[in-house]
Amino acid sequence: MSENPAYNALMHEVCVGFGWCGAIVNGEPSHVDELIPAIGPVSAEQFVDWLFQAEGIDSQSEPAKWQKHQATLHEAFVRHMGADVVDASSLKWDVG
Repeated sequence: MSENPAYNALMHEVCVGFGWCGAIVNGEPSHVDELIPAIGPVSAEQFVDWLFQAEGIDSQSEPAKWQKHQATLHEAFVRHMGADVVDASSLKWDVG
């Protein structure tokens, strides 16, 4: 049984559909799941920031370049998770 179908759907959209979930950063593999805390509130904005961080992208360096991507990813978070802020415990991706 899936831990969280909403998060699975979000990750499918952002990782598989859009290609945002991780990369090789400073010679090491990086994935957004590694950046999510175990507990506490997580906003859509924080999640999007972590997606960029996992990709090794500083979205603040060229805000206009990344604004459309940020908006799309934020919208996907809210649509799948049902709110702008959720508990980190709901952000568990069932990869099995």
